[in-house]
Amino acid sequence: MNFADLGLSEDILKAVADAGYDTPTPIQAQAIPSVLMARDILGCAQTGTGKTASFTLPMLDILHHGRARMRMPRSIILEPTRELATQVAANFDTYGKYISLSKALIIGGESAAEQSKVLEKGADVIIATPGRLIDTFERGKLLLSDCKLLVIDEADRMLDMGFIPDIEKIVNMLPKQRQTLFFSATMPKEIKRLADKFLSNPKEITVSPPSTMATTVEHKLLVLDDFDKREALRRLIRAEDVRNAFVFCNRKKDVDILYKSLTKHGFNAGRMHGDLAQSERTETLAKFKTGEITLLVCSDVAARGIDVADVSHVFNFDVPFNAEDYVHRTGRTGRAGRDGKAFTLAVPEDGKLVAAINKSINMDIPLTELEGIETLELDFTGKKRRNKKSRKPTNTRDDKPARPARSDKKEAVADAPSPAKSEAQPQKDADAPKAPARDARNNAGNTDRNRTERPDRTERNDRNDRNNRNNRRDRDDRDDKTVIGFGDHVPSFLLTEVPASSLGKKPSDDEEEAPKKTTTAKRKPAAVKSKSTTARKPRRSTKKASDEAPAEDAAPAATEAPAETASDAKSDAAPAKEVKKRAPRRPRKKAAPKAETADKASVPA
Repeated sequence: MNFADLGLSEDILKAVADAGYDTPTPIQAQAIPSVLMARDILGCAQTGTGKTASFTLPMLDILHHGRARMRMPRSIILEPTRELATQVAANFDTYGKYISLSKALIIGGESAAEQSKVLEKGADVIIATPGRLIDTFERGKLLLSDCKLLVIDEADRMLDMGFIPDIEKIVNMLPKQRQTLFFSATMPKEIKRLADKFLSNPKEITVSPPSTMATTVEHKLLVLDDFDKREALRRLIRAEDVRNAFVFCNRKKDVDILYKSLTKHGFNAGRMHGDLAQSERTETLAKFKTGEITLLVCSDVAARGIDVADVSHVFNFDVPFNAEDYVHRTGRTGRAGRDGKAFTLAVPEDGKLVAAINKSINMDIPLTELEGIETLELDFTGKKRRNKKSRKPTNTRDDKPARPARSDKKEAVADAPSPAKSEAQPQKDADAPKAPARDARNNAGNTDRNRTERPDRTERNDRNDRNNRNNRRDRDDRDDKTVIGFGDHVPSFLLTEVPASSLGKKPSDDEEEAPKKTTTAKRKPAAVKSKSTTARKPRRSTKKASDEAPAEDAAPAATEAPAETASDAKSDAAPAKEVKKRAPRRPRKKAAPKAETADKASVPA
């Protein structure tokens, strides 16, 4: 069978012949006649079997009869990634070069104004990603009432990327009477349920069982430590005859790290993931297709539908989380009947992921080894290893030398020879082996320095030990224990009596008598009983009392040993802050005669 038997027009057959295709693939032979009959299609075939041409060629034949109007496209093709949309647009240019049809590429990362200009002129087909298409429609730049054909390519990838709500929204914008085509390399149950919702009496086309691999691809699996993966990848690239290769990672940050590592070791590598600008992604992919870049380090954004001629190798630096992604990754090589190789680098924790891949592709990936790199075994329990291999060699507990105690260090310093001892014992030093001049000079100069620096070092160690003790959990003085009291260590400031004058209160009789009983006479007794400092007397009366102090021997027996005032006791016990004295009040007139009679009585006859 050839393309002429499928019912295509002459212009399309001429373009296909110019592209170098003579015989259609199985998916093309079954899908193209049904699409020309305006039936809904649910197609499932392994990657690299020509699914893009199976819906592109009949769409060109259908759209050839008609004319597009402004902002009203007649067909829409939805793609999960920008690169895949760009590739489908290139196929339209290749197969439709003899047909005057217009197309519009509506993807993110490009100028929205330029895309709007193309839509205003009129586009027969729109090739778009779901997010940008919805944004263009909501801005009023697009009308979908005249769309008669909808193609959803890589439907399972749409499900993985979370585009299903957007697809449902787009389907509700389209008219009910339309033709819908579903194509995917895998067909999970969710996609099957979604197809039943969108399609009307579809024709199911399954060329090969889902998730089957091309027979021309050789698969290998290496199980090693995580720290050996980069070295193993470099050895594989040098050992194999690599013309161009995809290197897949699970995470975007791992793509950047591996790209820098390969570039540092002299490999001609490029990178591509979703966080890069669209201009950089397009430029990198173009260089990889033309051969300027040998290794393309990428995420799963490049795992779907990207057609690069004669890719020799695929390296899975990480085992994919989804078993079906392994089919798409390795499908980048061995396309169109060519040979290819796929290597997967796994760690022991990836046992469950590898088992899921083996079950999905109905075969066990054969194991291989690399000389000089330790080969490990897969762990199918899914538990992570606690002790991972590190690059720095670590000593075990038996090989690690014991650290000397602090007392040993002090003894070693104490035993160090001083200049005095070296002079006193010349015979002993002569018998000992001579050290180099530099060591002797350093030891002689460091003895005194060690003596001066030792206290600082010990203080620092004591401070660290004290901090460690404070951070211990088994400390005795925790906050949850009740504080009993100060014991015998009572601060002296708590024993100092506070005069009533400082509190702004008048002293009571008990407060006046208390210091007389408790305090002892340390100074010479005064003849006249002086009141405490709280009884504010004028300066004249205190002066007279001090002048009459020598006459204490002749005082009557009724006058006992004078008691110290509160101010004297305070000055003897502990130095206290001086209280600022207020200005003395004027004495009362009646107090003067009493003072005179007291003076007469104290003077001896």
